[in-house]
Amino acid sequence: MAFGIFAIGFLMRPLGGIVIGYIGDRVSRQAALTVSIVAMAIPTFLIGIMPGYDTIGIAAPILLTLCRVIQGLSVGGEYPTLLIYMIETSPKNKRGFVGAMGSSSAIVGMLLGSGVGAALGVVLSPEHLDAWGWRIPFLFGLVIGLAGYFLRRGSPEHANHASAVTINPVVETFKNHRPLLVKLAGVSALLAVSFYLIFVYIVSWLELVDKIPPSKSLEINTLSMIVLILITLSAGALSDRIGRKPVLITAALATLIFSIPLLYGMYHQSDLVIQLSQIGFALVVGAFNGAMPALMVESAPAHIRTTVVALGYNLTVGILGGLTPLVASWLIHRTENEMIPAYMIVAVAVVSLITTMFVAETYKKDI
Repeated sequence: MAFGIFAIGFLMRPLGGIVIGYIGDRVSRQAALTVSIVAMAIPTFLIGIMPGYDTIGIAAPILLTLCRVIQGLSVGGEYPTLLIYMIETSPKNKRGFVGAMGSSSAIVGMLLGSGVGAALGVVLSPEHLDAWGWRIPFLFGLVIGLAGYFLRRGSPEHANHASAVTINPVVETFKNHRPLLVKLAGVSALLAVSFYLIFVYIVSWLELVDKIPPSKSLEINTLSMIVLILITLSAGALSDRIGRKPVLITAALATLIFSIPLLYGMYHQSDLVIQLSQIGFALVVGAFNGAMPALMVESAPAHIRTTVVALGYNLTVGILGGLTPLVASWLIHRTENEMIPAYMIVAVAVVSLITTMFVAETYKKDI
């Protein structure tokens, strides 16, 4: 049920990509980023102060789901618009590294969530954590949102491409750029499924399969995400030197070959073996994550770039990524096969590998 509510927020991402992508293409990237951070900060804070079921009954889960919907709309436009803004304003020979920085900033957010969860698990008793401690991180959402809002209001805006859009950018995307949309979605598939299985769902998987306490599983996940950030940045920088496709194809092949052995390593009683196996996933997933942002941004025409990138990315992440923990949990329950996550990753690795082969190299392109 918890993963179901998690999925609902993700299913709203394509709509968020359309709405905020439209603002980014027709008004400005800066305006789109300002809207997206406000739409994230407010519902996050509201979750922190929301009364529970004992107080307001069925309204509690309904309001929680509504907040998740608004968060999903926000992220649907936030992440791709952030990447586009950063890459468009960066030097040509550093677009891969800068794109990796944008992608890493999202991982830092996940890392902070994982780290705060681990810290609260150590400081508070399970009873206090369940009663009120879980609200603490959500309350900080308002502070972070306000800081981000004022930072973005002062950010420099580059050339507005709105004048080049003769029709609605969403209409133009579906009318003239469907093949590009499909390619971007196909390339995104590997990251969408692998990231949310290995660095989100895996915490529950470790508790379920290896009987590891939540505090320990969060600790393992936190360390692996630090490695993930370092590999992402390194892969982005490498893609500036040798191209996006060699990095992406190598990472997809490695994911295809090593996913089953690595998850089998996490199906172990030794904390060290589990940690090393998840770090192995961080190497292959991080390499793909480092080169992918620049390829997506460089592949799209400037005047509809926010819309087409947001839609291509969010169609995959919103559907596959959001449903991944729910589907994995359901399949493991029905089949009693704890290796299901590895099979899911292998399947999408094949899709992204084939798609990447048909995408043009972009690292020397003038955008």
